[in-house]
Amino acid sequence: MAPGLSCQLPTRKTCRYILSLVWSTRNLLIVIITPIILLPMLTLVKGNEAKCAYCIVVMAILWITEALPIAVTSLLPIILFPMVGLLSAKDVSNKYLNDTAMLFVGGLIVAAAIEYWNIHKRLALRVLMLVGSEPRWLMLGMMLPTWFLSMWISNTATTAMMIPIANAVLVQLKETRITKEAEVVQVEMTAQNDSLGKNEGKTTKTEKTVENVEADSPEYLRMCKALSLGIAYAANCGGVASLTGTNPNVIMKGVADKVFQERNAPSPVTFATWIQFCLPISAIVVVFIWIWLQFVFLRCRTKRNTPEQTQRVRDVIRMEYASLGPISFAQGAVIVHFVLLAVLWITRDLGGVGGWGNIFQPKTVTDSTPSILISISLFLFPAVLPWKFSERTKGKSLPALLPWKAAEKMVPWGVVLLLGGGFALAHGSQASGLSTWLGCELKVFKDFEPWVMNLVLCFIVAAATEVTSNTAICSLMMPIMSELALTLGVNPLYFMFPTAIATSFAFMLPVATPPNAVVFSYGYVKVSDMAMTGFFINIFAVFVLVMGTETWGEAIFGFHTLPSVFETANITTSNSSLNC
Repeated sequence: MAPGLSCQLPTRKTCRYILSLVWSTRNLLIVIITPIILLPMLTLVKGNEAKCAYCIVVMAILWITEALPIAVTSLLPIILFPMVGLLSAKDVSNKYLNDTAMLFVGGLIVAAAIEYWNIHKRLALRVLMLVGSEPRWLMLGMMLPTWFLSMWISNTATTAMMIPIANAVLVQLKETRITKEAEVVQVEMTAQNDSLGKNEGKTTKTEKTVENVEADSPEYLRMCKALSLGIAYAANCGGVASLTGTNPNVIMKGVADKVFQERNAPSPVTFATWIQFCLPISAIVVVFIWIWLQFVFLRCRTKRNTPEQTQRVRDVIRMEYASLGPISFAQGAVIVHFVLLAVLWITRDLGGVGGWGNIFQPKTVTDSTPSILISISLFLFPAVLPWKFSERTKGKSLPALLPWKAAEKMVPWGVVLLLGGGFALAHGSQASGLSTWLGCELKVFKDFEPWVMNLVLCFIVAAATEVTSNTAICSLMMPIMSELALTLGVNPLYFMFPTAIATSFAFMLPVATPPNAVVFSYGYVKVSDMAMTGFFINIFAVFVLVMGTETWGEAIFGFHTLPSVFETANITTSNSSLNC
């Protein structure tokens, strides 16, 4: 080395600073570097399929890493599709707000009204008052309202509401048991000291023993885990049962509507048919989860609560319920709106046997019509009776059931963008021919029995959704599943329905769904607990899903029969890529 020159290695402090700087700017680096690294997909492979694949892979990486907020990433098709020359910005933007999105918006507004007036908490506490305080029935009492409420409102909000209630009950059980056991130990130690004539120095040891009795007993910890996981899993299952229960359901309906409308045929996916098919699947899985959690954590031999514990749990629940006060006029009005909306959804189209939708011109009224009607009514209907309005507020307008400012805060508007991004991706996949190409490539599995292929696809989707957004997975899979079904000559819904539902069967990891993350944050559940328990639930849920598809699903939708409108389309395009 030349004199006067020196080569100094970076110090440990410098390395730490550089790594810290890189880590703090990781989101910016991912957003900038990802599109650049993937450019060979555009330069080495020609065709619209490669252009669409490039956009999808970029968005998938950003969804998985969450370098951008998920809803913001959903806006990227408006930028990426025009830049690669696939679709115009106008065409892409038109896909963000459609009939299915308006159905979901209406459902979100009604859910916000339910949360605003604490109706969900009232229902949950009422159920807990009925089921009793024995561990297994207490767990069922936590799971049932969580499951039901998750059909209609955000499963994250439902979980966030139920976990503090469960925590309050668990604290009472713990305090009662500690007090009872401490009293027993105190009596035993006092008697022992008296009989043996121990000196006063032993008293300190006795007090320490009393303080540590049952503080973290294995039985109590198992109960904490069972209740926490029961709430999270019930929330995940509840979203499956209703069309507006979770994002993938709405995305699946949006793609299905588009597929059938392109053939000038009405979509068979309505609120009523969804309930018929998915409610039994969801109910069976929830019952299995209740039994399985008893086997894993309660071990079917948990001690019965003492009378004192039972009474303290009841007192806590009653105090919580009493704090809500009597049912107000506004709460009753919101409940009526909710019931009316559910009835209108279910009775609009009763599967070919009539419905109030037949009163209007064909294809003019959809499930979004009552959804928006009831939503508007919530902003109009008064929250108090006019003649009971306070004199001091004379001249002011009556307050509505749902103030707009409350709706702005409580409705997750980002979800609408997320759905729109899914619809835009689905449209790009179909317009570019990517979904058709992938469907043809998957035709290599045509020698499998259809139900076996369905089973494999559902397991793949259920595994993928453990580590990435179920909305993203559903957005990517729906166009592919539609083309695969048409290629194999079966109803497009045959693969779309099960794979869409399978995206909600995420029971193994805290990052898989928001309910899993909420219960994990309370510290009762370890990752190993969730993974071990959820693995078997995942397997059982997928088998139930495929069984339902092959039995009552076939009776409702005719999954194994290709509708005549698609047969006509296939004859017309017999030389197209659709037939590979």
